[in-house]
Amino acid sequence: MNRSRAAVKHVRLFADTKKTSVEHGVFPASAGARVKVIRWAGLAVAFACNPLASCAMGPDFQPPPAPDVKGYTQEPLVHQTASALSRGGETQRFVQDLDIPAKWWATFHSRPLNNLIEDALRHNPDLQAAQAALRVARENVEAQKGAFYPQASGNYNSYTQKVAAVVSPPGSTLSDYLTLHTLELDVSYTPDVFGLVRRQVESLEAQSQAQRFQVEATFLTLTSNVVVAAIQEASLRGQIDATKKIISVETELLNLLRLQKSFGHVAAADVLAQEAALAQAQQTLPPLEKQLAQQRDLLTALAGRFPSDEVGEKFDLDSLHLAHELPVSLPSNLVEQRPDVQAAEASLHSASAAIGVAIANRLPVINLTANLATSGTLFSQLFSPPATAYLFAGSVTQTLFDGFTLYHKQKAAEAFYDEAEAQYRSTVITAFQNVADTLHAIEADARAFKAAVAAEKAAFKSLDIVRKQAHLGQLSTLAVLNAEQTYLQALLTRVQAEANRYADTTALFQALGGGWWNREDVPPKEPLDLADVLRITAPMPK
Repeated sequence: MNRSRAAVKHVRLFADTKKTSVEHGVFPASAGARVKVIRWAGLAVAFACNPLASCAMGPDFQPPPAPDVKGYTQEPLVHQTASALSRGGETQRFVQDLDIPAKWWATFHSRPLNNLIEDALRHNPDLQAAQAALRVARENVEAQKGAFYPQASGNYNSYTQKVAAVVSPPGSTLSDYLTLHTLELDVSYTPDVFGLVRRQVESLEAQSQAQRFQVEATFLTLTSNVVVAAIQEASLRGQIDATKKIISVETELLNLLRLQKSFGHVAAADVLAQEAALAQAQQTLPPLEKQLAQQRDLLTALAGRFPSDEVGEKFDLDSLHLAHELPVSLPSNLVEQRPDVQAAEASLHSASAAIGVAIANRLPVINLTANLATSGTLFSQLFSPPATAYLFAGSVTQTLFDGFTLYHKQKAAEAFYDEAEAQYRSTVITAFQNVADTLHAIEADARAFKAAVAAEKAAFKSLDIVRKQAHLGQLSTLAVLNAEQTYLQALLTRVQAEANRYADTTALFQALGGGWWNREDVPPKEPLDLADVLRITAPMPK
């Protein structure tokens, strides 16, 4: 299919291991032989810990397999939809495993729609917020990776002390004043023997992946909402035009009835009945105009603007075209394409790594520290060998009893994994339901549109006959009212049925994932190499 198919289920957790602070020479060269002692002691510890560092506590995450289903519906999928000899009545053909273009909305062949979506993608604050949240998640991953390396800090102190003249002079001077300069370098390191840091990074990286797919879900939701809002605007304009058309027809019939009443051919009750029918048709117009105004506000908001800065693009059904070929992705590929499913899988991965974190927290913690200090009464003495001192220490800490706190935290992590796994399965089921619902809607709404077109044509013919009879004086008031109401309802139903076909097509693209994997700004996902993860150990020079 594309670059997402082969590796979309995998998450790359770690970048190439960086060079260590030891390699870069964090110890001053002027410290001489004593610094070399500290350096080689640190290297010895790193080599000693390396065999142990290959193990990481907790389960190694395995992506859930795709559901073992062969289709989306119980009955076989029809090859193509019904058609009608009318605008929007084209046949749509289902194509198995047809790839989805990145700009799937371009299949409607509407330049105003394309322009509005590009505008919304640039200015919509919800999408910008999701992108910022992704940057936060990625920076948190990089921050946690710092725990793989030694932590170094330095400080410089300088003070002057005066003692009473009746006591001995301070230090090695005969003066009552003592000025002391102290320069210190502290290095601490906690070897990741049991994989605590690795699992923490793994969990955060999975959360970053979840947020990445939240961005894709926001992108898909935004573009789908813009398309649906544009279709709804086009539908409302069609309904307003239809209502104005029937108002014009009823006004013409009312004038004719009034004329015939003046000649005594019809009763006043017939005129009043037609006046009521006209008023009823006119009453339906303001609600439609209100909905259209609110729809314009929605489109403007989706484009990231205030209502007073209304978008210039306008939409009607004449400007939209149905896609002739509709994709039907393989069920095994759907879980790879849906951003919400991928986000749920990443959350499951994070929960799996959290179990390893909880287990590692119950195991011993090894701490290594080193301190290099140099002091002198003069600043120039700081870098002379007699002024230097150093300290190297190691410790092992093991929790012996904590009231079963860490034990229950591990059990909570395991229960959280069960929760995430159930949520993942629920997300997958919902995804398949969305596709099935949309496929049913496309097929059924095509048949409904065909029937609506036939009903509109029949209603128009009936109304045309009544109008001709009215001009000939052969008029039944009840027949006129029935014909008018039937045509008005048939006209509105046909417009709504046409809009439903466009909306169904949009829903299918959204249900199948929207083609995000074909965008040029989306990097390909690389497969996770668990061996690389396990090889991340204490920093060691080459």
